[in-house]
Amino acid sequence: MISLARSDRSVLGRWWWTVDRWTLLALMAIMGFGILLIQAATPAVAVKHGLDNFYFVERHLIMLVPALLGIFAISLMPPRKLRWFAAGLLAVFLPLLMITPFIGVEIKGAVRWIHIPGLSMQPSEFVKPLFAVTAAWLFSRQCERRGFPALSVNVLLFMLIVMFLVIQPDIGMTFLVAAIWLGQFFLAGLPLALVGAFAAAGMMGLFTAYYTLPHFASRLDRFLSHSGDTYQVDRALDAFMNGGLFGTGPGEGTVKMSIPDAHADFIFAVAGEELGLLWCLVIVGLFAFIVIRGFLRLRQENNLFVVLASSGLLIEFGLQAIINMASTLRLMPAKGMTLPFISYGGSSLWALALGMGMLLALTRKRFGLNDD
Repeated sequence: MISLARSDRSVLGRWWWTVDRWTLLALMAIMGFGILLIQAATPAVAVKHGLDNFYFVERHLIMLVPALLGIFAISLMPPRKLRWFAAGLLAVFLPLLMITPFIGVEIKGAVRWIHIPGLSMQPSEFVKPLFAVTAAWLFSRQCERRGFPALSVNVLLFMLIVMFLVIQPDIGMTFLVAAIWLGQFFLAGLPLALVGAFAAAGMMGLFTAYYTLPHFASRLDRFLSHSGDTYQVDRALDAFMNGGLFGTGPGEGTVKMSIPDAHADFIFAVAGEELGLLWCLVIVGLFAFIVIRGFLRLRQENNLFVVLASSGLLIEFGLQAIINMASTLRLMPAKGMTLPFISYGGSSLWALALGMGMLLALTRKRFGLNDD
């Protein structure tokens, strides 16, 4: 039997006593909600496609196992190795992102997916956390002023990623990547004079996207006028109304039958109907707990790279959850973005596991360990 006493110096023992176990527990709880809600939401989708009732549940559990193993394996890495790990994987997924508009499959007016034999992949999902860590490394190098043109490389890398996200087009992902990068830039010492300049550039980008991208303009118009095809959002709101405070009970919801993406982008509506408002607040609280606890653990951190990389990953995780839930509740235009670890989807699940594994690695207590 493996001993996990504080004196245990094995790899597993050191990991257990240095990793943030509360964040790990909150992640496990969110994954538990994900299994429950996918089990409730997917039978109707499976029947429509002529599949077994539990086809999507089984696939989700199969994908969840390597995700959990990945979180554990990545969380063992020291920050120094994590920099090269993130940069190396970014060198793989960035070219895939760049070729996606040319070889990818168009779904709902956007080309975001590429098919590799036996696998469909959304490269942008993996680029998000990898770029957050790589950008943090470049920002920290710039602050150390070692003569390497880190800021120039960082800006060029950011512009390259944004350009190919807009080409897809994926404005929501573009916004998320920009928020991560600008948040890190601000923490690294972005002059206040440039804050307004970036804000103005962002507004100009939105105006340009509205007048040049029909896909984006259509979603924004539907949100502002509440006309046109708002079917899924309307049904999602009906689900929350039907669920009330305590919900109809797991598996007892009916509105989900009429929501095509109930297992993916609109799974929070399934939670609203079947679990009710109170349990939905618990889910919101779990996301908030992970983000707030993550930032609190950084208060005593004196490694700039760790602060910037962790902040970027926390911004990604929290903002993605907010965007998904706000879209479902019609607080913002509908956006095809998953609810972390709850929505069905392999690329999203594995990319989020990659990000959370890196976050757990960065926020481990490193006292007495020669691994920074």
